[in-house]
Amino acid sequence: MLIRVGEARAQLDNRAFTSPEPGNVRFGIAGPDFVRTRENADSLAASRASSQGPRAIEKEGDLRLALNSFGFFKDNEYFNQIVDGYTLFGWQLNPQLVYYPTKDLRLEGGVFLWKDFGNPVLQQARPTYRATWTTGRHQFVLGNTRPNLNHGYIEPLFNFERVMLNPLEEGLQYRYLSPRLWMDVWVDWQRQQYRYSTYQEEIAGGLSSSYRLSGDDNDWQVSVPFQFTATHKGGQIDTLDKPLQTLLNEAVGLSLRHSLSGSNIQGIRFNGYVLGFQDYSFAFQTPFKYGRALYLNTTLETRYANVMLSYWQGSRFIAPLGGDLYQSLSRTVSNPDFIDRNRHILLVRLLRDFHISDAAALTVRVEPVYDFNAQLLDFSFGIYLNFRQEWLLGNIGERVRAGQ
Repeated sequence: MLIRVGEARAQLDNRAFTSPEPGNVRFGIAGPDFVRTRENADSLAASRASSQGPRAIEKEGDLRLALNSFGFFKDNEYFNQIVDGYTLFGWQLNPQLVYYPTKDLRLEGGVFLWKDFGNPVLQQARPTYRATWTTGRHQFVLGNTRPNLNHGYIEPLFNFERVMLNPLEEGLQYRYLSPRLWMDVWVDWQRQQYRYSTYQEEIAGGLSSSYRLSGDDNDWQVSVPFQFTATHKGGQIDTLDKPLQTLLNEAVGLSLRHSLSGSNIQGIRFNGYVLGFQDYSFAFQTPFKYGRALYLNTTLETRYANVMLSYWQGSRFIAPLGGDLYQSLSRTVSNPDFIDRNRHILLVRLLRDFHISDAAALTVRVEPVYDFNAQLLDFSFGIYLNFRQEWLLGNIGERVRAGQ
């Protein structure tokens, strides 16, 4: 039996970017960081629902055509010394064939195309392959893992813009889902090294999890998220005289959501996190050996939009995979050596998903940010179109049996 699974999320509601039905998402319904009810979380056999969507139960021999399409426009009007102002504007397309050798094993193969507007050349044209085996509450993925926002990280640990700038991850992934515990463990093999290479191998990975403390039917839903990321550059078969680098980040927090019965306001959420950074390299290449941060978020869920207030206080914080705004080291072109040792910012976010069809949704986000140290107000504005759908072409097994 195929059971639908709620989408795990961190401080932002990114379900339009991760749900198999981007347009079939209602504000304030699914609680953050946990699956709300036992009925929709009994088995990760349903985790197919977090990757394929509700449809007829998969059968051995099914052959499907899948199309993932993502259009994006993000304008960063930033004039600070930590992150550049720039615009991301383009389209990504991933058509695939999907085959089920058994009902629990899903094989996907296709091509990923990425075109930036204003550039006549494709940014990427890459083959994609994914094998997903689901058994009970466990899911194993080999090949192109379910990347970026699917991990459910908070933005300081995992940059939202990776959905546009680093859309593919390749490696291994393990996912676990029970009525109370959600967990995603992954490894992204970013750069392969060969004998006599003139570059280092690069690996990223981590763990994202959340444990729900409250009962299924409580108006107050409470969970404890724990997240961890690691990046490594090294290798033993290159020709470089360059030291290894290993950087770690972690976050632990508390997530609460209160359901409201009003026609205009559906709920209120709070997410608070304590974060850390450590440099475990043999020879330090960063100006800090360790750092820490505090990240507080309050969200009002309404029928019109989600309104979110976020406060960040970071001390010597570095996260290689994290959002640019939260770093103590500059990532700008014009001020690469700038350091904001104790960073304080406040963000206000207006977030809205517009239903087009069950397969499509338009997301609009306006995010002003105030830098207390620089006494500077910047903002970003984004529009995103997500489309995902599958069509059953037929059942190869049934055709073979019919022809015998």
